[in-house]
Amino acid sequence: MNGLLSAIELPVLLAGGYAVVLLLVAYGIDLLAKRAHAANDEQQTQGFVYHEDHDAWLCPEDQWLWPKSFDPDNRVMRYRGSPLVCNSCPVKDSCTTSDDGREVGRTVDAWPSSESARFHRGIACAVSVLAVVFPVVTAFTVQHWLSQVVLLGIAGVVALAGLPLWSHLRQSPVDPDGVLFKSLDDNLEERAVAAETLQRRRTSYASDRRSDGSAPGGADAPVPLVLGRTRYASERKKAQENA
Repeated sequence: MNGLLSAIELPVLLAGGYAVVLLLVAYGIDLLAKRAHAANDEQQTQGFVYHEDHDAWLCPEDQWLWPKSFDPDNRVMRYRGSPLVCNSCPVKDSCTTSDDGREVGRTVDAWPSSESARFHRGIACAVSVLAVVFPVVTAFTVQHWLSQVVLLGIAGVVALAGLPLWSHLRQSPVDPDGVLFKSLDDNLEERAVAAETLQRRRTSYASDRRSDGSAPGGADAPVPLVLGRTRYASERKKAQENA
């Protein structure tokens, strides 16, 4: 037994340790990129609440941001508030500097589906490949057969450990709906259909925009969207404090 252990050469330990370190680095890169992506999304939407049934965001001032465009490169749906509402908002200076209304984005796919997310996942996968290649190459430089077996075993274990990175990347195509690789005419036609669908969806929310009190639910009905009749949350709070 001691003879077999003594046959394991020093490069085996170095290559094995280096492979493990590289694998940890690969997962570290992916984890940091994911956390940065989540933190950026959270910062962009701080104070905003997404309503899936309306496919819209409600800002802290009780104003709606509706879907306006879709970014196929980053797989992000972009929502924007009405410029008339945002420009007259009492907290506009602390919310946005744009005169076109506040914009909020929402990632429509799970990590890693956007171009930037897949770029970082690709780096992590490349590092995991190096973690496998290094012990395999070292196996050709050692002399004893036991050292070669140990190195190949380490390479196999590292490859299995890094497989989730590759599996998730393979199952998350960059363009699942073929948006990026369609012809210009197809893209324009598809965007026109999407815009028409969004317009029909918005017009179906008539009950949310009624100001005559006939909306179902009475006092619990959604906030009206008619300009000039909707009070900002900050204004209601001030009125309650003065009451």
